[in-house]
Amino acid sequence: MWRWGRATAAVVGNNFLARDLTIENAAGPSKHQAVALRVGADLSAFYRCSFVGYQDTLYVHSLRQFFRECDIYGTIDFVFGNSGAVLQSCNLYARRPLPNQSNIYTAQGRTDPNQNTGISIQKCKVAAASDLAAVQSSFKTYLGRPWKQYSRTVFMQSELDSVVDPAGWLAWDGTFALDTLYYAEYQNTGPGAGTSARVAWKGYRGIISASEASTFTVGSFIDGDVWLAGTSIPFSGGL
Repeated sequence: MWRWGRATAAVVGNNFLARDLTIENAAGPSKHQAVALRVGADLSAFYRCSFVGYQDTLYVHSLRQFFRECDIYGTIDFVFGNSGAVLQSCNLYARRPLPNQSNIYTAQGRTDPNQNTGISIQKCKVAAASDLAAVQSSFKTYLGRPWKQYSRTVFMQSELDSVVDPAGWLAWDGTFALDTLYYAEYQNTGPGAGTSARVAWKGYRGIISASEASTFTVGSFIDGDVWLAGTSIPFSGGL
């Protein structure tokens, strides 16, 4: 359950732009949910920012959001929420969690199949932070798990390091959402990008086509060609 007072910063005004900021929640891994930034602002964009925490670092709560060349550090579900969010040319760093915990990069929260929401990770680096890299064989790290029934996440054209478990994705609770989620990958590279040992869920689409992947780009998914063009933030509108 979301606790409203736990975010270091929250953004609710539309057309919010930020650059060269670091926002941290220093509560530590033992404090469980500890959000650094909560964003519920339509047409919001973040450029060259860092978001640092452990569990639930970046809450992409709702509406259309864009992140470019940002660094995001966390452990459990550390990019989560139900916005339409594109992370482009960002670095996602999994940190060392508590003993017997796993790392999960994303936990998308779509509750209805008609919602035009999801998390799109494009041209990013998906890796271990320095504290995890030294001991990464002792912990499992996954691309995502379904927070809600119709969870939707795509990793595309990204570099997936060896920290990513071969299964790729993690169940939330038993068989919950495994048939109704939408998880996909496209043109990823690196030692964690192989899909031969990925999960066999009905909702996992595997490697999708270019035409399907293009629906999760800045231009198609969040209409970024329209509203980002008026900012000083660089972006790539397509694949």
